[in-house]
Amino acid sequence: MAESAQSGLVQAAQVAREATVRQAPNGVRYAAYGANEIGDKDLERMVQAVPSAIAAALTRKAYYFVPLAMGEGRDEPRAGGEEMMVASAYTTELSDRAICHRNLDLGSGEGVFISTRLLGDRFALAFEFFINIGHAFVDGAGVPESFSELVWGQAMGDVRGETSQDAWESRNLALAAGKKRVDEKAKSGFLESAFSDAVAIYLLSLSIDFDYAELREREYLLLAPQALAERLRHVAGLFPPNPGYEFAVRYRRRG
Repeated sequence: MAESAQSGLVQAAQVAREATVRQAPNGVRYAAYGANEIGDKDLERMVQAVPSAIAAALTRKAYYFVPLAMGEGRDEPRAGGEEMMVASAYTTELSDRAICHRNLDLGSGEGVFISTRLLGDRFALAFEFFINIGHAFVDGAGVPESFSELVWGQAMGDVRGETSQDAWESRNLALAAGKKRVDEKAKSGFLESAFSDAVAIYLLSLSIDFDYAELREREYLLLAPQALAERLRHVAGLFPPNPGYEFAVRYRRRG
């Protein structure tokens, strides 16, 4: 433990015990720790962007915004916290060992530790947070039937592109044998991925202004703008923005 303290690393379980956890007006529980370089007002604004109807499904979650979250393995919640460490400040050496987020089983709930210094700007930080929110909501509440019908109708209509690598791959697997022989397991995975993606992008739109092009990644074709707008409007109808936030899809002509 002395060696870890000297290196600037602290057990995540200790951070969870000692950090002051706040509850935003929407019900989301969160805390800031270490030299994370996020202003209180910016953090509050981002957290409060989560509509109360979504936050109600996250009662067992607490989000810790830390400089760097360390640890081996994948994203399964960990018990005890012996392996999982948090850096109280950024260093180049530690950043090479850090990941975007890490989950920890805290007994009474789950802590999600987000590496603020590994994410280069407000867009990346907010998107990482909201992606976690989207997945947590799906885990707790599932996918609304009306959204499933909309998205599957788009897939069956050959609307191009998708909203993430997971959604892209599971959609292709679901329809690999043709539209008359759907892989139901892959379809379920597709609907869950598409919904968590849509929730994350919707929340991002409430938190900051961004362009459609900023959502692009190299591995897959991004969902067509009109189809994405339909998904986001549907999510906005299910989960209206909190007071002080506005949802809007704006189009502009090229050149």
